[in-house]
Amino acid sequence: MRPILMKGHERPLTFLKYNRDGDLLFSCAKDHTPTVWFADNGERLGTYRGHNGAVWSCDVSRDSTRLITGSADQTVKLWNVQTGAQLYTFNFGSPARSVDFAVGDKLAVITTDPFMELTSAIHVKRIARDPTEQTEESVLVIKGPQGRINRAVWGPLNRTIISSGEDAVIRIWDSETGKLLRESDKESGHKKTITSLAKSADGSHFLTGSLDKSAKLWDMRTLTLIKTYVTERPVNAVAMSPLLDHVVLGGGQDASAVTTTDHRAGKFEAKFYDKILQEEIGGVKGHFGPINALAFNPDGKSFSSGGEDGYVRLHHFDPDYFNIKI
Repeated sequence: MRPILMKGHERPLTFLKYNRDGDLLFSCAKDHTPTVWFADNGERLGTYRGHNGAVWSCDVSRDSTRLITGSADQTVKLWNVQTGAQLYTFNFGSPARSVDFAVGDKLAVITTDPFMELTSAIHVKRIARDPTEQTEESVLVIKGPQGRINRAVWGPLNRTIISSGEDAVIRIWDSETGKLLRESDKESGHKKTITSLAKSADGSHFLTGSLDKSAKLWDMRTLTLIKTYVTERPVNAVAMSPLLDHVVLGGGQDASAVTTTDHRAGKFEAKFYDKILQEEIGGVKGHFGPINALAFNPDGKSFSSGGEDGYVRLHHFDPDYFNIKI
């Protein structure tokens, strides 16, 4: 399995997202410029210029026509995927951390960081089909959780919003009323900041990664803990195979602590675990810094990782990957 090295970012990667067809890969980094690549050969297609700060996350509409990006410049932008044109800018009073389109692409959930006297918040925006009719107003604003909310995504049928972040608690909110429906259990839940959250392909469960050196699998409706995957390093990114029962964890130390580790060639690896048995089944080395982003192609036959080293590594699996037996 030879990785394709995709060099286009000058700063650490923050987020990776495939479109639904799996032919395009979108990458976000701290260099202000989200980039789109061909997902089969890693060729760079284009960039989306306009942000003035680190871009923390992105999402792409089901038909691959619209891209939404959230940035530290306190804006969320909507883009035309094909032309790279900016369609609309939502302005906030604090950095925008997470963005996620609802099923149907008519709504988006956006989280904003605590900033000055503002607390963190979850905003739901209506996304107009025609960009000229787009408005700034929020359908719903949820405040409450302390500390940064690192990720918020839509639950089944857009009826709920699932959020997680610095306080290590996963919360499920009613997306109509903003009422808190469920919270993860303190005992079984994470002990430190939750860095990442990935939904299963069928939307029945989701995976969270945390600085407490573990990842946990949860039931999306009941918030029951299903599995726990333990590793030796803080987890910055998680992904789930849509094809096999595999989960992938990526991480490493915080960027500030990296100089204290040995820096042999590409020490940082993405670790594969058996989803059911919770056992490690392999790893893919290569990055020269912690892995900050992971994404599986929707066909399950390739995955990509984005590192603190500014590279995106695209891996097409060998045939023997599909026959791994434990």
